[in-house]
Amino acid sequence: MVQLQEIVDEHFQEGQAGPEEDDADYTDTDSEISEESEYDPTDETFGERLYALRDIVPPQTRGYISNTISTAGNTVRSVLSFGGKTLWVISSSALLLGIPWALAWAEEQQVLEMEKEMKMREMGGDLLTAGTGAQEGSSTAQQFGTALGPETKAAL
Repeated sequence: MVQLQEIVDEHFQEGQAGPEEDDADYTDTDSEISEESEYDPTDETFGERLYALRDIVPPQTRGYISNTISTAGNTVRSVLSFGGKTLWVISSSALLLGIPWALAWAEEQQVLEMEKEMKMREMGGDLLTAGTGAQEGSSTAQQFGTALGPETKAAL
């Protein structure tokens, strides 16, 4: 059978080199802090309190949170930048292409209205001049009805 015997190393038997402990200098630091402290928690801001709690969260978790917030910030910045550039392109295109087109379209509508008015004037002139050579027994409403077509009725 095997027996174990403990051999003590001489190095561990010696005392450590250093200052001698003086028990007179030893004081209870907890009681001194609680009695003599001038700390006022009402002077501390919410941000300072959160900053003091940073050591509670492990470094890996702090790194993950920091990276996530940084990535989200970069994403928001990129989206806003792209949105601003897109808005610039759309608005400048509208100004350069849309306004001239709208003005040309409005001018074309005005020309069509003028042509329509001219046709109506010609028609009215023909009706007025047609009254002299037309049958004397026919009324003006009948003349308008025949000039404008059978489906048109005179308004009273």
